[in-house]
Amino acid sequence: MSDETNGTAQQTAAPAMKIVNQYIRDMSFENIAAQKNLGNNLKPEVNVQVNLDANKKNDTGYEVALKLNVNAKSGDQPVFVLEIDYAGLFTIENVPDDQLHPFLMIECPRMMFPFVRQIARNTTADGGFPPLNIDNIDFMQLYRSELLRRQKEAAEAPKN
Repeated sequence: MSDETNGTAQQTAAPAMKIVNQYIRDMSFENIAAQKNLGNNLKPEVNVQVNLDANKKNDTGYEVALKLNVNAKSGDQPVFVLEIDYAGLFTIENVPDDQLHPFLMIECPRMMFPFVRQIARNTTADGGFPPLNIDNIDFMQLYRSELLRRQKEAAEAPKN
């Protein structure tokens, strides 16, 4: 290997991500079944929605938010509502600009998700329901679906 090749390899640093901090920005759990005295034998149908957001804090710092909305119903009766707004502060280095957005929307939420899942599990169990075990989320597929949705929306928008 020549010195030029070795020097180029040293200049191209590998992408690096560090979780600086994680925290709950906001959380709400409403036990509607208890408020309406619906009983304990409910087998609710659970609907989970996920939203992601990212903001630049400084040259290498980003805040990524994972918002989880869980609605549980038994028939047409609401049973409980859980909303978690969970954020992480990340230091990200050596990621090319054209790859930064997918990195923030796929890799960062992937790192935070186990903590959000545990919060949801504990909150529903503490609320008197069986612990909610949220299935793994494929953040890459979620990202791709959102890109396709935006492309379709842009294609269908009226042109002026």
